[in-house]
Amino acid sequence: MDIDVRGPRFGAALTALVLALVLITGSAWLLAWQTLAFALGAAGGVGRSPYGWLFRTAVRPRIGPPTEFESPEPPRFAQAVGLAFAGLGLVGLTLGPGWLGLAATGAALAAAFLNAAFGYCLGCEMYLLMRRMTVRAE
Repeated sequence: MDIDVRGPRFGAALTALVLALVLITGSAWLLAWQTLAFALGAAGGVGRSPYGWLFRTAVRPRIGPPTEFESPEPPRFAQAVGLAFAGLGLVGLTLGPGWLGLAATGAALAAAFLNAAFGYCLGCEMYLLMRRMTVRAE
């Protein structure tokens, strides 16, 4: 079942905000929250993440029904990529080296910002590129 294209972009905006706060404060707890949000989105799809739930229950009823839909697989893959970067960032912030935590968090922030501000999902593009490569290889 396809998903409302506005949901992942809303989630990316909240993700960018959380990750920016992590870089400002150095809070491993806040990054742990974001890592959990990515894990839930990767495991169950973006609709199962906390930000997807918030979009579905609080935002979408106020902005009306969707007019555009997308396949859920690319955003779900993007959540898994975000999980990898956030997990690496969490390791860096808690165990060291600190620069690893900041770099991984910064990379995740850059990707989330691109999606939130411009609707360009790096993880989704990675997914589509990998799909094209595997189809050609067969």
